[in-house]
Amino acid sequence: TVIDCTTNDGVGGIPAYDPASPCAGDDFNPFDTGDRFNFAQYNLALTPSERINVFGMAEYEFAPNVRAFVKGSFVNRQSVNQAAPEPLFIGPDAGNGNRLDTISVDSSNPFNPFGFTLNSDPDAGPVNFIFAGRRPIEGGARVFRQDVNTMYLAGGLIGEFSFSDRDFYWDVNAIYSKNRADQIKNGGYNSRNIQQALGPVDECTGDCVPLNFFGGQGADGSGTITQEMIDYIGFTQKDVSEQELIDYSANLAGSIIDLPAGELGFAAGFEHRNQDGFFQPDAVVVAGNSAGVPSSPTSGSFTVDEFYAEVRVPILADAPGVRMLDFSAAARSSDYSTFGSDTTTKFSVNWRPLDDLLFRATFGEGFRAPSIGELFGSESRFDQTLEDPCSDLLGLSGGTPASQQVVDNCVALGVPGDGSYVQFNPQISVTTGGNRDLEPETSDSYTYGVVYAPAWVDGLDSTDLLTIELTYWKYELEQAIQAIDAQVQVDSCVNTLDPTLCGGIQRTPSGVINDFSNQLTNIGGIDTDGWDFTVTWRSRDTDIGQFGITWANTFVSEFTEIIPTATGFAEISREGTENGDPERGWPEWRFNLIADWTYGDWGVSWTARFTDEITETCPDSVIGLNFCSDEANAQNDLDATTYHDIRATYRPGYFEDSLEIAAGINNAFDEDPPACFSCALNGFDAAIYDMPGRFFYLKAIYRR
Repeated sequence: TVIDCTTNDGVGGIPAYDPASPCAGDDFNPFDTGDRFNFAQYNLALTPSERINVFGMAEYEFAPNVRAFVKGSFVNRQSVNQAAPEPLFIGPDAGNGNRLDTISVDSSNPFNPFGFTLNSDPDAGPVNFIFAGRRPIEGGARVFRQDVNTMYLAGGLIGEFSFSDRDFYWDVNAIYSKNRADQIKNGGYNSRNIQQALGPVDECTGDCVPLNFFGGQGADGSGTITQEMIDYIGFTQKDVSEQELIDYSANLAGSIIDLPAGELGFAAGFEHRNQDGFFQPDAVVVAGNSAGVPSSPTSGSFTVDEFYAEVRVPILADAPGVRMLDFSAAARSSDYSTFGSDTTTKFSVNWRPLDDLLFRATFGEGFRAPSIGELFGSESRFDQTLEDPCSDLLGLSGGTPASQQVVDNCVALGVPGDGSYVQFNPQISVTTGGNRDLEPETSDSYTYGVVYAPAWVDGLDSTDLLTIELTYWKYELEQAIQAIDAQVQVDSCVNTLDPTLCGGIQRTPSGVINDFSNQLTNIGGIDTDGWDFTVTWRSRDTDIGQFGITWANTFVSEFTEIIPTATGFAEISREGTENGDPERGWPEWRFNLIADWTYGDWGVSWTARFTDEITETCPDSVIGLNFCSDEANAQNDLDATTYHDIRATYRPGYFEDSLEIAAGINNAFDEDPPACFSCALNGFDAAIYDMPGRFFYLKAIYRR
């Protein structure tokens, strides 16, 4: 018999438990979706932040055509974030991957209402305790305070000289930058102290205070975890991270020879970079005693030397059908202490057959080495909303029975074949972190475009400028550095039993996922292509001012993620979809439409920001509630959204354009983002859409 209960509303103190009629004739009721904790009300969608920035720069010409410069800045950012009270999930099926999974509730605990020990050892019997959970709202939300200091200092020489009647330009530079972040977290808990507070009462000595884990909130909403209990199990977490950069560079540019169509120009240079960093979490976390996200200290560094050279070759000019034709080529060679050497190139062609028509094409190779964090970042856990395809295999709990293949595969993965496993926690702990075996990303990019700026508008009284641009772009990214989407990983594992996808997923004997390794990796790649289309129009000056319109569009034709499997690669088409958790969306069409008016010192602009609809897969928890637009196919459309922004500026002429005063409203019509049911944190995708509500601002800028 499986007993799945939660404390009744309004019950305070120690709830009464009736073993003869559990969850019916006592202070407990059968757990269902309505009993789940609503953590969204605690999360901050917009985090408060205060920033102070000090910047200075000086130049001095100490010799003809030679200038020295120095510049520096210091930025301090203090910000606060908040999340729901920390989940205290204990028992062998809690799936934390830390000490919480081993905690038992002893029968001698004075607040244990059951009269027997809830033992985390599944073989201890006679009662097999697998999971208990509570959010200690008495201790308040988790509050994260960041104090980040960034220092930047640069200096160098800039000069020019002539040789063989040609002018050359050079510079040498040195940069030092340091970033240090101190974070304090309140609302965290010590799992070692929780274990002692729930264990045998005769072992709860000294500062230990027995913990009332199962008490309700009481009729007045007050909790049964006292401040004395919170003081014992709680702690203030202090983490520190730091990154440092030292950079030296030298550049030379000029022209080499005169060609019939113009000068052959060149630029070349060298750069040396040294980057290092470390992360030091709180001692309680390092010892494995935190009830929150586990982490460990880490550090690392690398150096890189790079050389580059580029040339611009004018081929033809002022010839029949060719007003201008030029060719550019560039190459960069990089030598990393961690990966060895690589060389990338870029080629481009510009052809202007007429004065008002330009065709251009570019091919480029890309290379991005993993960052310090991607290489050396310590493992950390995040709780992601996932749907386990092995849950309720036979439909005994009201779900749709799985196919025989899924049943067989789940059994092969260790899930009981009797259908007894039902996922009780929609959030599964996923461990991610740096990977020292990462390889650099490489890419090929292609762009083909045309620009039409018709000369015939010169004869119009209404138009001063008209430009139409159309560009096709295509990017092929290989060895992309990111973690495989966790939902894709668990679904593909269950469907294929592919060891590459299943290797990082472990389960308890009852079927619960209790270890999900989702480290950064070089996924197979990303292929994406699309179009950019922009129209710009500006009127002539009139008695009532000058008007302008810009319409900039981006169309995504394809966005495909390619993930590795044991037998090759699998492709996932993302265009037009929403991922949900973590929040990522790929709209197929987005545009900004800007209309502006200037008159003397005054200016007003209106901007419409459009995002096309995208489709999410509805989570099982909302199917049947008529929330999703397509219940039959378990899909929901996030409707197309348009935000309207208004801005007014004033540049008083007597300040010679050095002073600008601006005021504006973003989202002037108070457009709400579309509801996203798979987005775990706030019910909408904050990576694509604005925060709900209007945003007003007023600022003044003074330049000298």
